[in-house]
Amino acid sequence: MQRLRVVLITLLAHYRRHPGQLAMLLVGLWVASALWSGVQAINASARDSYARAEALFSTQLDSIQRRNGQPLTIENYAALRRAGQPVSPLLEGRITLANGERLDVMGIDPLSLPAGSGWQSTDDATDLTAFVTPPWRTRLAPDTLARLGTNENEQAVPGSRPRLENGQRLPPLEIVASLPPDTLIMDIAPAAALLERGNTIDRLLVAPDQPTDLPSAFQRQAGDQLPAPDQLTGSFHLNLTAMGLLALVVGFLIVHAALGLALEQRLDMLRTLRALGVSGRELTLALGLEMLLIGLLGAVLGVISGVWIAGALLPDVASTLRSLYDAQVGVRLSLPWYYWLGGVAITLGGLATAGLGMLWRTARLNVLALGQAQAWRGGFRRQLGRMTLGGGLLWLIALGLYLWLLGRPAGEGLVSGFLMVGAALLGSALLLPRLLAWLLAKLTGRENHPLRQWALADTQLQLPKLSLAMMALLLALAANLGVSSMVGGFRLTFLDWLDQRLVADIYLRPGEERYTEVLDWLEARSDIIALLPNRQTEARLDAGKQSRPVSIDGITPAPALTERWPLLDTLDGREQAWQSVAEGASLINEQLAIAAGLELGQKIILATSRGPFETRIVGVYPDYGNPREEMVLAESLVASRFQAPPDSVGLVLEESSDGESLLADLDRRFGADSVSVIDRRGIRELAIEIFERTFTITRALNALTLGVAALALFTSLLAQARTRRAQLAPLWALGVPRRPLALVSLVQLGGLALVTALVAIPLGIALTWALVAVINVAAFGWRLPLHVFPLQILWTLGLAVLVAWLAALLPAWRLWRIPPRALLAEFEGK
Repeated sequence: MQRLRVVLITLLAHYRRHPGQLAMLLVGLWVASALWSGVQAINASARDSYARAEALFSTQLDSIQRRNGQPLTIENYAALRRAGQPVSPLLEGRITLANGERLDVMGIDPLSLPAGSGWQSTDDATDLTAFVTPPWRTRLAPDTLARLGTNENEQAVPGSRPRLENGQRLPPLEIVASLPPDTLIMDIAPAAALLERGNTIDRLLVAPDQPTDLPSAFQRQAGDQLPAPDQLTGSFHLNLTAMGLLALVVGFLIVHAALGLALEQRLDMLRTLRALGVSGRELTLALGLEMLLIGLLGAVLGVISGVWIAGALLPDVASTLRSLYDAQVGVRLSLPWYYWLGGVAITLGGLATAGLGMLWRTARLNVLALGQAQAWRGGFRRQLGRMTLGGGLLWLIALGLYLWLLGRPAGEGLVSGFLMVGAALLGSALLLPRLLAWLLAKLTGRENHPLRQWALADTQLQLPKLSLAMMALLLALAANLGVSSMVGGFRLTFLDWLDQRLVADIYLRPGEERYTEVLDWLEARSDIIALLPNRQTEARLDAGKQSRPVSIDGITPAPALTERWPLLDTLDGREQAWQSVAEGASLINEQLAIAAGLELGQKIILATSRGPFETRIVGVYPDYGNPREEMVLAESLVASRFQAPPDSVGLVLEESSDGESLLADLDRRFGADSVSVIDRRGIRELAIEIFERTFTITRALNALTLGVAALALFTSLLAQARTRRAQLAPLWALGVPRRPLALVSLVQLGGLALVTALVAIPLGIALTWALVAVINVAAFGWRLPLHVFPLQILWTLGLAVLVAWLAALLPAWRLWRIPPRALLAEFEGK
C-alpha cells in the first residue's frame, strides 16, 4: 500500500509540470457533467411536478356534462345528489394576484368526493372542518408559496391571506407538499366567490367504477380521455436529453484526448517506475486511482454547475411546457437523492470508457516497449482504420433505420429517429480524421514551397493530437447548423401561418347571455366587412376501429377567412373544400391526420347530443404548436348538432377604420366590462413571445455545446504548447522569424477547422431534415418545411475558423512573445 501511494504521488506530479493537461481533463469532465446534469435536473423537477399532478387525478375520475353544452349549476348537482347519483362538483379557473402572478384555482367538495380519489388524499393535512367552514383554507405546494411573493409589506407565509388583483383575499394558506405547482385547492364556496362564477360549476365528478343512472339531459365522459402530463411532454424531455447527451459526448472527447496525451508524455516516467520494480498491475491500479480522483473532482464541479444551469433555465422551460401542453411545472428545482449519485456515476462511467484504452496499453506494454518513447502518431494509422470501420458501420445503421422508418406510418419512430441521427453524427465524427489525413497527404505531395510543405507535414504530425478536438467541433457545428436552421425555418413558417390564421382585426367575447344582442348590433355597422363567429367543443371521433377524443372548432367559412386559411392538402381543390365545409364536410389538422391515420375522402363519425354525426374529410390544415387533435366544421353546424355555446366573434374591419371608434361605441352601448376584447396585434405578440421562450433552452444548450468544442481545441493546444515550441525551434534556428511561425499555427488550425465546417454543412442540413421530417412529426404530430439559410451556412464557416483562431490565439501569442534564448533552450533540451 505504501508503494502504491508513492506511485500515485509520482504520477500526479506530472500535472504539476503540465497543468494544462490537468485543466484539459477537468474542463472536459466539468462541462460534460454540467450540461448533462443540468438537463437531467430539469427533467427530474418536471417529472416531480407531473407525479404530483397525476396523484391529484390518480383515479382519472369520469365527468358529467350537459348534453346541450350549457354550463352545469349547483342546482343540477343538488338534483342529481337527491336522485342518488354519486357525483361531486368541481370548479376550475385562474386568478391574478396583486403581484401579477397567475395561478390555477380548483374548488372541490371534499365531503362528496369519490372514495380513494387523489383529490380526497389532500384532506389528510388538516382538520376537515377548517377546510369547509369560514374562513376556509387554501392548500398549495411549497413551490407555489414562493410565487406569491411579498405584496405591500405582507409576506406570503402559511396562515396569511394574499391579496388578489381585484382586492379580494385568498383563504388562509396551508402547505401540502403532495400538490402540483401553481395550483390552489379550496372549498367550492370560496372558489366560486374568487372566480365570480355565481352558481355555475365546470364538471361533476364520479368514480370510474361507480354506476350512474343519469337523466337524458346529461352525459358521462370517461376519465381516460384526459392524457397524463408526462404523456404529453415526453417528446419535449426526450429532445432535452438528446441535447444533453450530445454535450456529454463532446465533453468526453476532450477527456479522451487529454488522457491519451498524458500517457504519451509519461512514457519515460512509466519506464522508470517499471525498472524500479513496480509491476504492471500496480501501475494500472495507480493510474485507475488517479482517474478516479480527477473524475470525482470534475463530477462534483459538474453536478453543482448543472444545478445552477438548470435553475437558470427552468423558468423558461416551465413557461414553454405551460404554453405548449398546459402542463404545470414548478420553477424551483426538486431533485431526488439519486440525481446526485446518477450525475457522478455518469461522469465516472464516461471517464472509465475514455480511459480504458490508456489502462489497457499500460497493462500490456513491457519495459522495452515503454522505453521506445514513440510519438502519439505511432499507432495512428491503425487507429484510423478502426475509426473508419466504426464510422462506416454507424452510417450503415443510420441508413438501415432510415429505410425502416420509411415503411412506418408517419408519426411513429421517435426513438428510432434519434438513434438514426446519433448514428449519423457519430459515424461522421469517426470518419473525419481519415478525411483530414487523406487531404493533408494529397496536399503535401503537391506542394513545393519549403515552408508551406513543412506546415502541411507538421499538420499531419499534429493530427493525432487534434483529431478528437476536430471531431468535437464537427458535432457541435453540425448540431448548431441543424438546430438553428430548424428553429429559423419554424419561425418563418410559424409567423406566416399566424398571419394567415389571424384574419380578423379584433376578436370579441360577448358572453352567452348577450351574444345575440351584440351580434345584431355589430351586423348593423357599416365599418365591418365581415363577422366571423366561432364556437368550440369536444367530441369523440369514431373512424373504423378507433375511438378518440377530438376538439371541434366551429368557424364561419366566409371569403375573408377562406381566402387566407392555410391548407396542406384537399380532396378536390381549395374552393371545393370550403364549399363542402359549408355543406357539412370537415377539415382536420395535421396532428389528427397523422395520429389517427386518416385520409382525404374518408368518412368519420362524431358523437353528438343528437346522436351520431357522419362527416367526410375534405382537407388537412397545418396547426403548428397545438398539442390537441382538432377538426374544423361550419359554425352553424357546431351550434345545431353539438349545441356548443358561442365562443368569440372575429371582426374584419374596413381599411379606413382603426377600430378605436368601434370599441368606444361598444363600451357605451354595452358597458366597459361586458365584452372581452383581444386585438390581433396582442395575439401575435403573445404568440411570438411564447415561441421565443420555447426555444430558449435549445439555443442555450446549442451555444454551450459549441463552447465545449471550443474548449476542446483550446485545451488540446494548451496541453501540447511546450512540445510545439520544441518542434518550431529548428525553423526559428534556420531563420524563420517568430511572427510567421505564429501565423503558420493560426493558418494550420484555421484550415483544419474550415475543412471540418465544410463537412459539417451537409451533415447539419441532413440533421435539419431529420428534425423537421422525422423527429418533429413523431414528437409533436406536425411537419415543418425544410428551410436552408445561406447566411447561416456562411456563419457556420466563419464560426468554425473564429473558434479555431480563438483557441490558438494564446499559444500563438506566447510563441510570438517568447525570448530567443528560451526558444533555443527548448530546442537544445530536445
